[in-house]
Amino acid sequence: MPEFHPTAIISPEAKIGKDVEIGPFTVIESDVIIGEGTKIYNNVTIKSGARIGKRNTIYQGSVIAAFPQDLKFTGEYTELHIGDENIIREFVTISRGTAEKNKTVVGNGSLFMANSHVGHDCIIGNNCIFANSVALAGHVEIEDFVRLGGLVGVHQFVKIGAHAMIGAHSMVVKDAAPFGLYSGNPMTYEGLNLVGLKRAGFDDEKIETLKHSFKLIFNSGLNVTQAIEKIKAELKQTEEIKHLIRFIELSSRGITK
Repeated sequence: MPEFHPTAIISPEAKIGKDVEIGPFTVIESDVIIGEGTKIYNNVTIKSGARIGKRNTIYQGSVIAAFPQDLKFTGEYTELHIGDENIIREFVTISRGTAEKNKTVVGNGSLFMANSHVGHDCIIGNNCIFANSVALAGHVEIEDFVRLGGLVGVHQFVKIGAHAMIGAHSMVVKDAAPFGLYSGNPMTYEGLNLVGLKRAGFDDEKIETLKHSFKLIFNSGLNVTQAIEKIKAELKQTEEIKHLIRFIELSSRGITK
C-alpha cells in the first residue's frame, strides 16, 4: 500500500502506484503519474506533466517537472518522462519540455547529485552520473553511461556521447564524442576514457580499436572528414566504431577537439 505523510498535499487526480512513499510537506499536483516502489522524501514538489517510473528515489527539496526556464514558454501543456530506478538527490530541478519537443526525457538508472539541473527538452540516456551542481541547458542530449563532474555546464543543443567522461568545472560548448575523456574551460579532449571503458567491460581488442580511431581523429593532423574516411577504410567496423562515426557525422555543433 502507498504510504503518505499526513502533511503531504496530493491531488486526488494524481495516479500513485503501489508501495510509493511520500514524505512530509511534499506537494503532488494533478496530472502526475508515479510508478510503484518510488520513494519521495520531504519538501519535494512534483508538478503537472510528470510521468515518473518505478523504484525511483527523490530527495528533499527537489522540483520535478518545473516550468521551463525559457521566455518563449507561455504555459502550454508539456511533459517530463522519467524512467525507472533513478536517484535524484537534494534540490535537483528537472524541467518539463516546451512546445518545440513537448517533453523532457530521463532514462533509467541515473544518479543526479545535489543541486544539479536538467533543462527543458533534454534527452538523458541510461546509467549516467551527474555530480553536484551540474547544469544542463535546454535541448541537451546525453547518451548512456556518461559521467559529468561537479559544476560542469553544458550549452544548449550540445550532445555528449556514450561513455564520455567530463571533468569538474568544464564548460561544454561543442559536442563531446563517445568514449572520450574531456576537461577544461574551454573544454578540450584529453584522451580515451580508459578507466570508464574497462569498468564497463570493454575488452582489450575493442579498446585498442577505439584508441586507433581517436588517434586518427585527434592526433594525426587530419581534419575530421579525412579521419573518418581513414577509420572507415582501415579499422574493423565494430559497433563502437560505427557509433562513433555516426555521432560525429550527425554532429551539428561540431565536436570538441
